[in-house]
Amino acid sequence: MSTKYVDIIIDISHEAIDRTFQYKAPAELADRIQPGMQVLIPFGLGNRLRTGYVVGISDEPSFDVTKIKEIDSIKAGGIPVEGSLIELASFIKEQYGSTMINALKTVMPVKEKVKRLTNKQVHMLLTKQEAEEYLVYYEKKHARAKLRLLKELMEDVQIPFSLVTGKLNISSSTLKAMQAEHVIEVVEEERYRDAWNGQTDVPSQNREIPNTEQQAAIDRVVTDYENGCAGTYLLKGVTGSGKTLVYMEMVEKIVAMGKQAIVLIPEIALTYQTVKRFRNRFGNRVTIINSRLSKGERYDQFEKAKNGEVSVVIGPRSALFTPFRELGIIVVDEEHETTYKSEYPPKYHAREVAIERARMTGAAVVLGSATPSVESYYHAMKGEYQLLTLEKRAQEDASLAEVSVVDLREELKLGNRSIFSSQLQNRITDRLEKKEQIMLFINRRGFAGFISCRSCGHVFRCPHCDVSLTEHFSGTPKAKLVCHYCGYEEKKQNSCPKCQSAYIAGFGIGTQKVEEQVKKMFPQARTLRMDTDTTKNKDAHETILNQFANGEADILVGTQMIVKGHDFANVTLVGVIAADLTLFENDYKSAERTFDLLTQAAGRAGRGALKGEVVIQTYAPEHYCIEAAAKQDYQTFYEKEKAYRSLLSYPPFCHVLAVFMEDAGQDRLVSLSERLYEKLSSWGADEQVRVIGPCDATIAKVNDRYRRVIYLKHEQYAYLVEMKNRTEVLLEQDPAFKEFALSFDFDPVHSY
Repeated sequence: MSTKYVDIIIDISHEAIDRTFQYKAPAELADRIQPGMQVLIPFGLGNRLRTGYVVGISDEPSFDVTKIKEIDSIKAGGIPVEGSLIELASFIKEQYGSTMINALKTVMPVKEKVKRLTNKQVHMLLTKQEAEEYLVYYEKKHARAKLRLLKELMEDVQIPFSLVTGKLNISSSTLKAMQAEHVIEVVEEERYRDAWNGQTDVPSQNREIPNTEQQAAIDRVVTDYENGCAGTYLLKGVTGSGKTLVYMEMVEKIVAMGKQAIVLIPEIALTYQTVKRFRNRFGNRVTIINSRLSKGERYDQFEKAKNGEVSVVIGPRSALFTPFRELGIIVVDEEHETTYKSEYPPKYHAREVAIERARMTGAAVVLGSATPSVESYYHAMKGEYQLLTLEKRAQEDASLAEVSVVDLREELKLGNRSIFSSQLQNRITDRLEKKEQIMLFINRRGFAGFISCRSCGHVFRCPHCDVSLTEHFSGTPKAKLVCHYCGYEEKKQNSCPKCQSAYIAGFGIGTQKVEEQVKKMFPQARTLRMDTDTTKNKDAHETILNQFANGEADILVGTQMIVKGHDFANVTLVGVIAADLTLFENDYKSAERTFDLLTQAAGRAGRGALKGEVVIQTYAPEHYCIEAAAKQDYQTFYEKEKAYRSLLSYPPFCHVLAVFMEDAGQDRLVSLSERLYEKLSSWGADEQVRVIGPCDATIAKVNDRYRRVIYLKHEQYAYLVEMKNRTEVLLEQDPAFKEFALSFDFDPVHSY
């Protein structure tokens, strides 16, 4: 048996996860050692036994074998929460390609401890009789400050320290003297940073009652869990069918068994309404984790979860790694969303990692969507996931909105050059007169898609990236041009730098352009805009949604963040300004993404008693995804999309691995990518792995770095993992690749 060399973290505190030490596994432990285990190891000059965590195992030593110490023993007891997260990091490293350190920093996202906050109280130690004796004593001594504090403490035996030193003006020397006399003590209690701005919620007594469909789904998951056979479930429910109520009921019943729950949502914009409903049900046993919290707030929420002081955590992708010790259920709401796929190495998919974490802990996974991803529905049809369905809207008098498709080619023939079709203009006017609300959706922020000179055709481009600049206004009349990739900005020029022409104009439309046109055409309407630009501040999402929910605006203009999961009873009209913006992207998932967005947008209208209507504007009304979205017919879309994917060997019928390369030197990048292509082709020949490329990425330069990509295809995911592993070995062994930035993306959700 070959010797096993084990990488170990000595201290699991978040500051230390970038430092590991290598030990040798003794023969009697070699077959038992696995990532995440706690082991006892000799450490330092004195070889004092310390506890460590196994993070990696290999057959090759990284150091001089004569200097590598042996593991003493495996620590008794179950794997703690830190150990299970390390095991999960090992899975991410292997399945998605990254260093173990990067995987660890992903599952332990709070990288450093922060100073804990405390509450200080001044507490009286005397009985009533003793206090009266001290009053007499202090009066004789003319100790006015002591007398003042003691009188207050006789009224209330414990007073906040800030009140004592502030309003009562008691000095630290006086406090020390009274402590020495054993009259008082200063009690210091640690407290958590608040993610709720001081709000305390008490569970509501008014509960929604699940309907028959909802109850059947709830019973299925809970019964399976009680019987020890929790699985993965796909909850497919039409928009407005009450999926959130189903989640809450499942979570409540499993939490009542002493377990904990993670509820994933795809965007911070969805946090407000989701959390409001969960807090109404569970009170302060719910907390949130997202990127808008401060470092201290995030750390404290993780600590509360680890210590069992909360039962439910809600948040985007990173909330999946909440250190719960008794995890019972993971809910992935809107599971089709591409934001569940990490954009940075390791490029893991939260849906897949959730299923793995649930497998490790015996938890249930519920994937919910009105428009399930093609991959998830395919797995459900094969029986790998259990399918649960909600066919009707939860509110009895609510029905699916009526959808109209407007052919913009015909509008142009009739002389309408506005961004609003005649039909949409008429519907907006009608809703404004009826005091009903309107949502206008366009999947692009900013003012114009690109800016060019109409005389010579010069396009204003980012000097650091291979993309055009987008026009933005930031509350001032002066426009600026912005790169959405690196953040570069410049002032909009009055003349063309190439031919000096003054005819500079924008092409395309964005949310700011739509907002401007709304204000011109409907000056009486109160308008809000919700996009990346207007939601930069911490509470901006909640503020905008609150204003709209309270009827402070008639029209909400926004990007896709406004069409997902929100529930506004007075919204009776949704206008999709340009459905084609996502339809013709250079991406095999573009039709699916367009169908999802249109169906989700249609689901925002008519969620209350009032009838809803949707107007979809497009230049391709005959496309199957547009037709299916107009009918809100998922099954027809799925069958056509499945045939397309099968024909062209795309997921779920064939797995894809994108090998993405970056370098500051274009010539060196081309040379190295060609060499890597030859290696991959030779390795994959026996297993018939299809290797495509290398070629420039869609955006060939970002931040002055050049980008290329090679695609690999095979029906078996394991073969692509093996190709990834061999590539990693090549990068370590071949000096030419040392400075070569390379990352892997399995089944990418966007083209490179």
